[in-house]
Amino acid sequence: MASKIIVLGGIKGQLRAAFTKIAKLQAKQNFSFAIIVGNLFSDGSTENEVEEISALLQGTYNVPLPTYFTIGDQALPARIVEKIEADDEVCENLYFLGKRGTLKTSEGIRITALGGTFEGGDSKSKPESNASGKFQTTYHESDARALYGIHNTDILITNQWPRGIRFRSKAALPADQSLLPTEIQCIADVCASLKPRYHFSASDGFFYEREPFFHMPTEDNPDVKPLTRFISVASFGSKEKAMYAFSLDPKAAHPISIPTGATASPLSTPQTKRTFQSTQKESFQRFANGDGSGGYRENKRQQRAPPPGPDQCFFCLSNANVATHLITSIGNESYLTTAKGPLPPANFFPSLNFPGHMLIIPFSHSPTINSIQDPESRSSTWSEMQKYRAALQNVVSDRSTGKLGAVTWEVNRGNNIHTHWQFMPVPTELIRDGLVEAAFKVEAENLKYPHLSSIPTDESKGADEPGDFFRVWIWSSEVSADSDSKPSTEKILLLELTPDFRFDLQFGRRVMAKLLQLDKRMHWKDATQSISEEETDAEAFKEAFKKYDFTLE
Repeated sequence: MASKIIVLGGIKGQLRAAFTKIAKLQAKQNFSFAIIVGNLFSDGSTENEVEEISALLQGTYNVPLPTYFTIGDQALPARIVEKIEADDEVCENLYFLGKRGTLKTSEGIRITALGGTFEGGDSKSKPESNASGKFQTTYHESDARALYGIHNTDILITNQWPRGIRFRSKAALPADQSLLPTEIQCIADVCASLKPRYHFSASDGFFYEREPFFHMPTEDNPDVKPLTRFISVASFGSKEKAMYAFSLDPKAAHPISIPTGATASPLSTPQTKRTFQSTQKESFQRFANGDGSGGYRENKRQQRAPPPGPDQCFFCLSNANVATHLITSIGNESYLTTAKGPLPPANFFPSLNFPGHMLIIPFSHSPTINSIQDPESRSSTWSEMQKYRAALQNVVSDRSTGKLGAVTWEVNRGNNIHTHWQFMPVPTELIRDGLVEAAFKVEAENLKYPHLSSIPTDESKGADEPGDFFRVWIWSSEVSADSDSKPSTEKILLLELTPDFRFDLQFGRRVMAKLLQLDKRMHWKDATQSISEEETDAEAFKEAFKKYDFTLE
């Protein structure tokens, strides 16, 4: 059964006004309980504040329903701390969740709180008594990690915003950007780990409600995409929306289909601490632009091992070790990322200012597009990946005024782990002169491969293309100085792969390296970058891609 709940923004000591307002609403709405985000109390230093606290502790103010609160950025008054320590409550119906805590209400709704402001570091380096930790106005990463063990919650309350929450959102923000709360990574980690139905926070001077976002399915529940609604409530008494009422049934199933208007999660998943060598190796495997084998071909024993599931696949967003700083766009069925160890360096194409070597990756953990079980999902995945390819072609063509075209290739095989497409800018002159097509055909001939066939674009079977094959799209456009039109040409080359055929999974990159005279960067390990360099390239691309990113429309 659904319960009606009301959430209030920071009251900041306006106890009489706030509880009088709640009492009036409760008489009409019959809420199950209330939640207060931000600061319930002020510092208690003025005479009026002292009187308000005294009236609350003496029972003068009626708290009409169970009401829960945590720490904001203001320390609780000493008298309130003493009362909680003595009786575990401030007064009848007013309960403190602690700086970090969780409880299950009589309605079966789990509430989890992480209050205060982020101080950084690990609290183990700063020993605290139970009391000081409970009421402390700062928290550490260890406080956030301690909540992972809860596994899931219905409502998450934090004083600060999760990092990245505004990504891909069209929800209105205040004109005064200084009002925006600080975004914290470990808050994002908690939200991504617990996948709450609702995440509430506080914001002075404005109300913010983001579009709902869905989390990726897990291996245990492959058909379920948990949905989170993030809402930040303005301070009580401000001109902005300071109260939010909703109904929640904790037993209701998570949606199987994605609601209209919802987006993919803008948050990264929490990462466990691992050795530098292990993390780097897995990160390289995750976005290395080659065989997609994720390093599972290191020896014969590993070759015989079963393929990894989504929680171990470095192309699956459900994997906790995903290198999220490389991701540049997330759609409904697929996402876009910069390549690990890109073939061109960032300055190779001066008109771009970023390498341009990209990967288009479907969400579905499938070896090929045509092996995706659900026909509708298979078709929509193919369509969205094609939209990403078209958007990438447009951005490189426009920024280079037609001097760059593009090559996209895929290895479509039933024994792949997670299919993906690779995209690479290439000078239009090389395409127009037939050198790109010739490069693929000559390299195939040198390796004694079967002949690469040219396939008319209107004969492509798209998502339902049968069999195993290597496919490459070669695209270019001509930009006229006196016209907005961009006539384009495209050629598709196809190489059929039989089960016993030993195909070089680096074939596409090898051809492009020779064609662009980047032989020294032929293997991605010879083109690795620092995390800072990767982030710089990803941000430069995202800025250039904004106007072409259909997921932001």
